[in-house]
Amino acid sequence: MTAYGYHCSHEQIPPSRLVRHALRAQEAGFDAAMCSDHLAPWLPEQGHSGYAFSWLGAALQATSLPFGVVTAPGQRTHPVTTAQAIATLGEMFPGRFWAALGSGEAMNEHVTGDPWPDKETREQRLRECVDVIRALLAGEEVTHDGLVRVDRARVYSLPAEPPPLLAAAVSLESAAEHAAWADGLITVGTEARAARDVVQAYRGAGGPGPARLQVHIAYAESEARALDMARRHWRNGTVGAPECWDIAFPEEFARRTERATDEQLRAGMIVTSDASVLRDRLAELADAGFDDLMLHQVGAEADDQEAFIDLLGERILPELRTQL
Repeated sequence: MTAYGYHCSHEQIPPSRLVRHALRAQEAGFDAAMCSDHLAPWLPEQGHSGYAFSWLGAALQATSLPFGVVTAPGQRTHPVTTAQAIATLGEMFPGRFWAALGSGEAMNEHVTGDPWPDKETREQRLRECVDVIRALLAGEEVTHDGLVRVDRARVYSLPAEPPPLLAAAVSLESAAEHAAWADGLITVGTEARAARDVVQAYRGAGGPGPARLQVHIAYAESEARALDMARRHWRNGTVGAPECWDIAFPEEFARRTERATDEQLRAGMIVTSDASVLRDRLAELADAGFDDLMLHQVGAEADDQEAFIDLLGERILPELRTQL
């Protein structure tokens, strides 16, 4: 049975309020939650970007939900630091935490002053980071000299079982390549056929573990309001890969998306005012081979989040579970 999670959007919402939303999602019947590790928002007006690992400690303590994070070790965050953060959360909250590792985006990584590598180099660096993190989570002392450097590092507070390390991938090629090391997959999308292709690329290459899908949603009481929500709060979603990986500043995302069309907005998220349409779209995505759907309501206002959580809890999640 597909599990349904609540995506906590640090890029849009202050971390103190996000904890309250996570609690409300648990009370409404969501099965899980997740967030992304960002230094900057996608758009200047989004105006937030709490530190994910600090926040996760509070959110895991405040709820009983399992949580995950998408993070990018290697430039802004050293893999030893990432391993220590993962180990600490895993030790404190056994069986409730996973981390998905990706190759990063310039908007979060450029702050180190180091050059932003090409995609091939970033993928190679990610693989080195994975090896370092796994060894550290196994209690080993690690020295490594490559695209990342490590000198006799050890993580001392370890969980009984290392948390799963998933691959964050959006392309077929990356999904297949990461199958060699990952404990699962997370990707993003709203079209069932394209999402199924990513899962199949991962599974076809021998990829084990759960497949998770992050789904961006603009749900409101009218179609016009839903489109306005999408345009004001998440028009950055109209800039796809690989362009979005190489943009360094939120202001550039704002410039590139100031004339986003309704069609472009709908291509990047589910935009609807009809609960039945939303339910049916989510059912199609679940049928595409995903174990978990992680749902992101793009409206940043407290009322937008609370109305969405309550709608899912009172109607859509029960109907989806009844269909299965």
